Amino acid sequence: MTDRTDPNAGAITPDEYRSAALAVEAEVRKMIVGQDKLIREVLTCLFAEGHALIEGVPGLGKTMLLRTLADALDLEFSRIQFTPDLMPADIVGTQVFNEDEDGRRRFEFSPGPLFANLTLADEVNRATPKTQSALLEAMQERAATVAGETRPMPRPFFVMATQNPIEMEGTYPLPEAQLDRFLLKILVEPPEPEDLVSILERTTTRYEPNITRVLDAARLRRMIALTREVPLAPHLARHVAALVAATNPQRPEAPELVRRYVRFGSSPRGAQALVLGAKVNALLEGRLNVAEEDVKTVARPALRHRVILSYEALADGVAPDALVDAVVSHVPSPSKEVEALG
Repeated sequence: MTDRTDPNAGAITPDEYRSAALAVEAEVRKMIVGQDKLIREVLTCLFAEGHALIEGVPGLGKTMLLRTLADALDLEFSRIQFTPDLMPADIVGTQVFNEDEDGRRRFEFSPGPLFANLTLADEVNRATPKTQSALLEAMQERAATVAGETRPMPRPFFVMATQNPIEMEGTYPLPEAQLDRFLLKILVEPPEPEDLVSILERTTTRYEPNITRVLDAARLRRMIALTREVPLAPHLARHVAALVAATNPQRPEAPELVRRYVRFGSSPRGAQALVLGAKVNALLEGRLNVAEEDVKTVARPALRHRVILSYEALADGVAPDALVDAVVSHVPSPSKEVEALG
């Protein structure tokens, strides 16, 4: 029996962490072809217990990826198809009037599909802003308030949402407050021709891979705990803070491109996303410390949805990734700072 008084009881080692992560990647690749970067970024959210927003045009396998991930995890899974007529109660649940076997009538809470370990919010930006806002409390507080009572979500708890580009008809832009609650915003690129051939072979034949469940909730919780134990050197913490500060156009250290094209920069959640994403990346690369390259690896997905563009940027066709790249290039390397202090 596990000793509950021992804080290290049942702890997972870095080697076991990486082995489990690679096993999940291998299962997902049985269905998803040529999207290694996408898979890695989704798993980064998983091992940091953060939410993921996956954007791409229809038909690129966003939903299939998350369903396959759910098959590889021994977690409670639910899927919500967001539509314009979806109501908040359809997501979080509601009070229903029931009669028990003794004939007594009372209101009882009927939980919605959001009360699961892993919730797939499919095409989240096809619902109205009122319905989208039903996710806000759950994503931040990991709890939902219905009829005046706050109920906790199961842990671990993830919302992995897919959305179509906002330029497509029938979509609603996500509120900035909700975007900020996603750890990473992940873009799905069209497959290369050789990958498309493999996709055709798998989807137009009787190919039916057997997805094995390789990770359960208890082990995943231990991996999430280990992610947060990875040390972050003080000079890297200052570097992350400088990167986030440089996304804000009113700051003197912001690059010219940011001052011209950005209305609002990242909140502190952007810094948290950079650190947690970098810690996961370090562990997946077999290291027990965060390096500058880990921060750079997650800079785009951690910050692209937290940089609010000006109308001039939209008119000039400036993409958020170009602004994130400008910030990363503009802020001095932490290694140079260490040399200066030495």
